[in-house]
Amino acid sequence: MDYVRLGSTGLKISRLGLGCGNFGGIGSAPEFFGMGENEEQACDLMDRAFDAGINFFDSANAYGGGRSETYIGRWLKAKGSAVRQQLLVSSKVFNPVGPGPNDRGLSRRHILHQVDESLARLQTDRLDLYLIHEPDPDTPLDETLAALDQMIRMGKVLYVGASNIEAWRLARGLWISDTRALARFEWVQNSYSLLDRAPERELFPLCADQGVGFTAFSPLAGGWLTGKYRSTDAYPAGSRMTLRPEPYQHLACDAVFRGLAALSEDARARGSEMSALAIAWVLHHPRVNAAIIGPRTRAHLEAALAATTIALSEADRARIGALFPASRMANG
Repeated sequence: MDYVRLGSTGLKISRLGLGCGNFGGIGSAPEFFGMGENEEQACDLMDRAFDAGINFFDSANAYGGGRSETYIGRWLKAKGSAVRQQLLVSSKVFNPVGPGPNDRGLSRRHILHQVDESLARLQTDRLDLYLIHEPDPDTPLDETLAALDQMIRMGKVLYVGASNIEAWRLARGLWISDTRALARFEWVQNSYSLLDRAPERELFPLCADQGVGFTAFSPLAGGWLTGKYRSTDAYPAGSRMTLRPEPYQHLACDAVFRGLAALSEDARARGSEMSALAIAWVLHHPRVNAAIIGPRTRAHLEAALAATTIALSEADRARIGALFPASRMANG
């Protein structure tokens, strides 16, 4: 496993991060709490990921209604301090965690409370990495950044970042941090894949200019780049297209299916799995520090690990990217 600096920080992260969004649920959606991986399955994935050199686990306070953080915390406690010292624990705040009007968002009150709640579930004294899960239009960005700065000064959080953020809002946040001497967003964690190239338009140039890191979530576009979807009438039971298809329905078109077939042929010619090649394509972008993978099984995890061994030239990457010509603009 290779390790790189996260943006302009001195922190070294593995090229792959273990996404724990399916531990005890499927993301933050309450209707799926209790689904996803059970604790035994989650621990098995964490064992293999850690043994493979993955040094950061990515969770959120709302994943599985708190089950994801709880599973990680129990695993950390069982493994002991030596493992905790090697692992970077990442969590997020924004999504609803209760019925009240202040049980969501990025207010000072909510952030300060949720940091403590996450620390308790994770059974640790610090969050190495902490992200706003989404921007909160109802809370001034100044208030959010001041609260995050306070958490850093208290030693409860070490580095802060932003997920699902637009370039203009990131630029404004960096300006606020610079002018008010507050902690800055050190990295962005947005969707990026062969089927979602929106960050290339404005976000990557801004990150390059400001020394902000980037970790890519959904490098397999919700499973679309694994080869499981061949046509609109053959979605596998339990897949995202049967559980929550809305974010991906725009992909069900002939152009995408042709691209998937060509990507599958390219992977076969290389002797690799389609998913590994898709992740390797993401990792070979110079702005991407790491990709967040969300394996459901050990086999999925092994395929993702293989991505770190695939070498692509600039010409290879351009050719593979051209298999999906509409993806650059469709989400941008």
